[in-house]
Amino acid sequence: MGNKFEHLQTAVDLIFEELGGVEKISSVYQTPAMGFEGDDFLNCVIWIRSWFSPKEVLEKILSIEKKMGRVRDSSQRFTSRIIDVDILFVDDLEIQTKDLTIPHPEIPNRKFVLQPMTEINANFIHPKLHKNMTWLLAHSADESVLGKQSKWLRNPIKEFDFSNYNYIAVEGNIGAGKTSLVEQMVIDFNAKLLLERFQENPFLPKFYQEPGRYAFPLEMSFLADRYQQLVDNITQLDLFKELVIADYDLYKSMIFARITLSEEEFDLYKKLFHLMHKELPKPDLYVYLHQTPDRLLENIQLRGRDYERSIEETYLTKINQGYLEYIRNQHVGTIKIIDMTGKDFVKNRKDYLTLLREILS
Repeated sequence: MGNKFEHLQTAVDLIFEELGGVEKISSVYQTPAMGFEGDDFLNCVIWIRSWFSPKEVLEKILSIEKKMGRVRDSSQRFTSRIIDVDILFVDDLEIQTKDLTIPHPEIPNRKFVLQPMTEINANFIHPKLHKNMTWLLAHSADESVLGKQSKWLRNPIKEFDFSNYNYIAVEGNIGAGKTSLVEQMVIDFNAKLLLERFQENPFLPKFYQEPGRYAFPLEMSFLADRYQQLVDNITQLDLFKELVIADYDLYKSMIFARITLSEEEFDLYKKLFHLMHKELPKPDLYVYLHQTPDRLLENIQLRGRDYERSIEETYLTKINQGYLEYIRNQHVGTIKIIDMTGKDFVKNRKDYLTLLREILS
């Protein structure tokens, strides 16, 4: 009903905003009404990646339909409507509940589903029928004639243009959410992931128990490992021209060392650091996630790492101050500070997209 193509675009935009990144969008097909006399439909299939469960996806889809003005007919008869969003597949899951059946039971009988599905992923195997999309399309009893439209729907991810960057470093205090953000961005922007290997450091649990004894070996081992990891990955950027997103920058070594080491140890550490640091390329974009110490403590407790339970608010406050001092002393326009107060980009996708917009603003 109404401006059909515009309704499809609005639905795609809202699905992107509410549910997850859009991997692919099929062509739009004009198809005759099925099961009743009415105007032709416009149909398409989109492939998304989402952290939400199938039940949550269904709830959000129904909310999107309602937001767009759809009024459901309790009689269950086929009618024209502003928008109709169906879940076709969720990976290879088979789900049968009162409200949701996955895969959608009518897929083999709907050419307007099979044609765009074949376009999206011809080799996708129907988990219940064990046939791929090409086979199902060729053997479908539906004889409807589909009209492929020349106009394409726009992928909303195009709004977020990181093409000017090869190397992005996301930084922040312990529990600020930098790894969660980086992992999501890597999926959405097809980037190379570079995560700090802190869990492999044998000195870290010992440091939290006896900081005076283990601070120097901890910071030295972190420095060596971070340097080697960045040399192995970042220095190859000119060869491959790919986007790398890391959840740390080497300078964090100095910030933490200044807090944990004695004056004599720090002087030695600083000399070694500068020898390494000058050999590495600097991030094209440095993103700092600023979070208050009390919220950081909440996040640390939620992730439940035993060796982090002894971390105190005063320690986190010193680290925050260290990051802000470093940022103040930089005279470049490649640093972006993001205030994380009131934001939860893990549970709330709108917060995640708002954060991306702030980064690119």
